[in-house]
Amino acid sequence: MSKILLLEDDLSLITGLTFALEKADYELDVAKTVKEAENICVSKEYDLLILDVTLPDGSGFEICKKVRQFSKVPILFLTASDEEINIIMGLDIGGDDYITKPFKLAVLMSRINALLRRANNFNSTDIEVSSNNIKVFLLQCQVYKNGILLDLTAAEYKLLCFFMKNPNRILPKEQILHQLWDSEGSYVDSNTLTVYIRRLRTKIEDNPSEPKMLLTVRRMGYKWNVIN
Repeated sequence: MSKILLLEDDLSLITGLTFALEKADYELDVAKTVKEAENICVSKEYDLLILDVTLPDGSGFEICKKVRQFSKVPILFLTASDEEINIIMGLDIGGDDYITKPFKLAVLMSRINALLRRANNFNSTDIEVSSNNIKVFLLQCQVYKNGILLDLTAAEYKLLCFFMKNPNRILPKEQILHQLWDSEGSYVDSNTLTVYIRRLRTKIEDNPSEPKMLLTVRRMGYKWNVIN
């Protein structure tokens, strides 16, 4: 049974989500404030975090930043705002998915199932992947370049894993978006993916302006180029 933490202060939404998630056989804990969520996250491990962005004492972004210091657990943001800057901010600090209120319950459940399924796939297929002097330890969710630990966000980590598991293959943007996020997820577009690619290159390439490993294939997509 997957364990989920819901950070939300809307009582009616809490009631509805609690009923739906428990009916789907998920184990659910609820926090109504950022402080309460902080205390729970320290004492328990979860398979998924669902975080409202706006709370009386802060933001779900704060929880995301703190959790990302020690965990790659999937994080889904709930918010009433659909501004692009907030969407990009949430993904950039380590969020995996983003859905705006009001939303259809079926869509949210689909997102939850997809995040949990992909997390299991990333953690269970291999023990490690390596090429180009970069080594990924999948069980620990750690990436090293030339023996030095890299500081990657959750999205950057998943993106790198996907490329390294498909060496020397041209991957269309649509396929990458479908693998890492939901195909229905209009909150992530090709421009957002381009931002992630650029930021990932700054962390793995010797010269990000002239990439040798993570290549752009014009009008086709991207390719992980195995050099060694």
